[in-house]
Amino acid sequence: MELDARKRKVLEAIIIDYIATAEPVGSRTIARKYNLGVSPATVRNEMADLEELGFIEQPHTSAGRVPSDAGYRYYVDCIMERNVLAKEAKVLIEQSYQTKMKQIEELIQLSLKILSSMTSYTSLVVAPQFGKSTLQLIQLMQVEPGKALIIIVTNGGRIENRIIDIPEAVTKTDLEIVSAVLNEKFKGIAVKDWDKIILKAVQSQLLGQHKVFSLALEFLDSLLCDEAEDKVYLAGALNILNQPEFKDISKVKNILELLENEDVVSSMLKDEGEGGIQVRIGTENKHDSIKECSIITATYKLDGKTFGTIGLLGPTRMQYAQAMSILEFLTENLSISLKRL
Repeated sequence: MELDARKRKVLEAIIIDYIATAEPVGSRTIARKYNLGVSPATVRNEMADLEELGFIEQPHTSAGRVPSDAGYRYYVDCIMERNVLAKEAKVLIEQSYQTKMKQIEELIQLSLKILSSMTSYTSLVVAPQFGKSTLQLIQLMQVEPGKALIIIVTNGGRIENRIIDIPEAVTKTDLEIVSAVLNEKFKGIAVKDWDKIILKAVQSQLLGQHKVFSLALEFLDSLLCDEAEDKVYLAGALNILNQPEFKDISKVKNILELLENEDVVSSMLKDEGEGGIQVRIGTENKHDSIKECSIITATYKLDGKTFGTIGLLGPTRMQYAQAMSILEFLTENLSISLKRL
């Protein structure tokens, strides 16, 4: 539905004022503060029309009006202009990513910290499961007779290692042979795409080192079991307590309980779709606990392919333009840092 220019201005003024104050907005406030060039009576008539259209609502008798979810959706899709991110904010984000990091987890934790501190909302990230990553290095090294260190490195910079028991007869040369063969056969291939035929061929090639080969595969299998689902990270969960609409402890409790469920949070972020900035407002969310919240997400990439999803959760009364600008610029820098890593 397309609104005429005056209704658009009145709706925009209501939303901007309500985002800033968290208080229902009256016609006199709109006429006085936003210089629309019309009388309070005209503003009242426009507000009545907007209420009839479902874009604003009256929380209780004799109160002003507040935006509805439909009103926020129209604002985000048709009225709002994306903020130009301040130079200081850009510099802060860029400088933060100059810190030397060795693993993707460090990058994710940094991104969460930046987002939650700059927006005062809860930040969330879904990182890919190990089985979707490609192997960049499999290395076996002798620690002492009967023990070896196995190291796994993925294209996302994830590093896993474990000390394993090996037959004392296994030599440093045996470990080097196993490492060389595994790297030759599996480098650049996602773990989930390993072919059983290739595994059998490798096993035949390493008959003399069968025990070490089996232990290496056992370690990889355990990683896959541990990472059956995408990993969820979050920061600033308690920021929701600072929002006036969440003074009701029962509401906050339900939100926090939902955020503790990694499966739910992962599906929430994945539901946002691929590419660009996605916004889901209030009742557009599937879970009752966050019907009074909005979620803004973006995907971050590695080598041009989507690597994970990062997002913000806050009240429907969010600073949408500012939050979207911060999130967009941050994901660009996160993708660059991933490639550099």
